[in-house]
Amino acid sequence: MKKYVSKIKGGAVAAVALTMSFSAVADINVGALYPFSGGLALLGNESFRGLEIAIEERNANGGLRGEQIKLVKSDAVDAGQAVGAARKLTSIEGVDVIFGSFSSSISFAATQVAELAAVPYFELGAISDNITDRNMKYVFRSNPTAKNFAEGTIDAIFKVVAPTYGVDAKDLKVAIIHEDALYGTTVSQFQKDIAKEKGLNVVQTLPYSAKAVDLSSLVLRLKGAGADVVLQTSYQNDTTLFFRQMREAGFKPKALIGAGGGYSMKDTVKVVGEKNMEGVLDVDFAQYLMNEAGAPGIKEFQATYKERYGEEPRSGHSLINYSGAKIFLDALEKAASLKADDVREAVMAIDLPVGSTAAGIGAKMNENGQNIRANAAIMQWQGGELKTVYPEAAAVAAPKFPQHP
Repeated sequence: MKKYVSKIKGGAVAAVALTMSFSAVADINVGALYPFSGGLALLGNESFRGLEIAIEERNANGGLRGEQIKLVKSDAVDAGQAVGAARKLTSIEGVDVIFGSFSSSISFAATQVAELAAVPYFELGAISDNITDRNMKYVFRSNPTAKNFAEGTIDAIFKVVAPTYGVDAKDLKVAIIHEDALYGTTVSQFQKDIAKEKGLNVVQTLPYSAKAVDLSSLVLRLKGAGADVVLQTSYQNDTTLFFRQMREAGFKPKALIGAGGGYSMKDTVKVVGEKNMEGVLDVDFAQYLMNEAGAPGIKEFQATYKERYGEEPRSGHSLINYSGAKIFLDALEKAASLKADDVREAVMAIDLPVGSTAAGIGAKMNENGQNIRANAAIMQWQGGELKTVYPEAAAVAAPKFPQHP
């Protein structure tokens, strides 16, 4: 934090002193590192909105440590740009902490820069386990990881798909497809490992580029393998491309299960069509359509979001960023100072039970700074809305599929 005091020379001092005296204390500068442009901008901006609401709430209630918080935005469209963005925030802008960043590859790069600069980095949305598996001292994450997402997709087969169709999960033919960057590769590897452990019949595992313009050969391979269930880890553009070419090929599996990203966006429904998204499952950060008993404050968040942006939340990314930001802001308030070691001590003391935040997560950090009380929800698109269907305590609807109503 920097304090600025105005100085007026000569006789002007006495004159001004008769009417006013002032010393202005600078805001606490907080970095916000997200992909605000490029192919990841839609979810990057949706994630930032959650942080923005949390900061505005805090400022409206007196700010942080008696000062207002100033958000310093920094755009990073990929890992290469993330390095420069993080360096600018830490060395030029002089931020006290950084929040980010939705994309795992962006976060992986930016956190290394922040760690070297001893600036605490709070990850609110990127899920690759590698981010917090590097024994870094000042990197902390509030959201669930890729392993949590992978576990959720496999749980969806056993606890939602198989029971609904009245079949043994091990008799279903499962295909795993994923974008081939850090996000998709990490989730898919966990999916393969867990599926093998649980005895599922995986008939295809197919990576592809998120920038691909043609997935028709991939779709034909899935159709030829007779896949009953497809697990896809994707962003928005590749999700919509897959749905379009799946329709063109006449491929209709019993169930589609997305792992976050494009599957949770209302914008995806607008492109794909409500009818085509009906019954599609998504394992992701909790959406605002969940049981409030396990997510106190979720209705208030929804109302604030709608008033602030003129629409309903576009995905759960805003909600998980909002909840995570509030957790870390509370820790910053309690810290002895904003020095990195004091911040770490305060963050490591966080102890919130599951079901105590608007996103339904709790908070308790392990030694690597990963929140071990974060969980993903199993949701389903029904009537144009993404509704929580599992676990039952958080569910607002029962699962149903167009092929098996």
